[in-house]
Amino acid sequence: MAADLAARASYGRLLSLLARDWRDLAAAEDALAEAFRLALDRWPSDGVPARPEAWLLTTARRQLIDGRRRQSIRAAAEPTLTLLAEQDASADGAAFPDERLKLLFVCAHPAIDAAARAPLMLQAVLGLDAARIAQAFLTSPAALGQRLVRAKAKIRDARIAFVIPEQAELPGRLDAVLQAIYAAYGSGWEDIAGADPRRRGLADEAIWLARLVIQLLPEEPEARGLLALMLHGEARREARRAADGAFVPLAEQDTARWSAPLIEEAEAELAQAARHAALGPFQLEAAIQSVHAARAVTGRTDTTALARLYEGLARLAPTTGVLVSRAAALAEASHPQAGLAALAELPSGDVLSYQPYWALKAHLLRRSGQGEAARDAYDRAIGLSSDPAVRDFLMQASRRPPD
Repeated sequence: MAADLAARASYGRLLSLLARDWRDLAAAEDALAEAFRLALDRWPSDGVPARPEAWLLTTARRQLIDGRRRQSIRAAAEPTLTLLAEQDASADGAAFPDERLKLLFVCAHPAIDAAARAPLMLQAVLGLDAARIAQAFLTSPAALGQRLVRAKAKIRDARIAFVIPEQAELPGRLDAVLQAIYAAYGSGWEDIAGADPRRRGLADEAIWLARLVIQLLPEEPEARGLLALMLHGEARREARRAADGAFVPLAEQDTARWSAPLIEEAEAELAQAARHAALGPFQLEAAIQSVHAARAVTGRTDTTALARLYEGLARLAPTTGVLVSRAAALAEASHPQAGLAALAELPSGDVLSYQPYWALKAHLLRRSGQGEAARDAYDRAIGLSSDPAVRDFLMQASRRPPD
């Protein structure tokens, strides 16, 4: 348990330090993995050290040193690296530096394949496994794994420096950093029951990283848009489950359970972003959540405004997730057939395993009186749902008669 907590809390910081010193991300990952393995092996019998992070860092560095020694490479650097490891072992834990933000921007280096930047950040900084990252980016674990291996080799071979880029370089790398932070938040958001220890605390960590980015780049409206978007999500976290643990869809949530302070903070960030008059996808997504949040005051949802915002978002960022959400907004603003027509425009290969597509399609088919087709779609959505509460919700919905 102590090793698990240390992994969740410090994986990114430790990996950043190792990668900075060694300039070989893959080797740093291997060494850190071995350190965690040794921790799991020894701590239950020897006891948890006073400073678990320092112990893990020292152990990982010794793994790296031993590896290099075996390869007879950089032998001259060994005394220095050993000294660094000993210094870290005796250092005050309170002075432990946080290098995660630096590593995020390193992983967004223009020399790295653009498609690999955000996944690399999720694995290197936030410790997500390839299967989970592949799910977030709607790709196969095998393809993603190959992409990550190539990216790490690029960092090693090009000896990309593990330092925060010059200020002028930051805006060019910002989009990938924000995408990775949002993907991390999404992973934590989906694990609503907190059943997966690997994703515990990810949402809080993502929000914290977004705040750091705003400190670094206070004039970037999309960073504020992303923070506003995540704060709106967090405001509704408690309302997503009933007292018995049942899943509660957004339209049926009790607005009294939404967090007013978080909504207020989200609105303030969105207002600050709007002052720059540079609209981007995260600001639009936050604006959509702002429309939903208004129900706490007005008692109704402005579905026409939602449909218009999704139209704008689909033009800026026509991802599968956005296009499915746009179909839902069209159906609510007009009629189910409008949503079904929008869903029919999506490439079948993109939605084959995309649970929200099948859940929405089932819902709209049932509302349009197509009971048998709705049940088929519900079965597909249920099969793709990993959350037991969501599965129960869909199973109950599938048994309802068509409207």
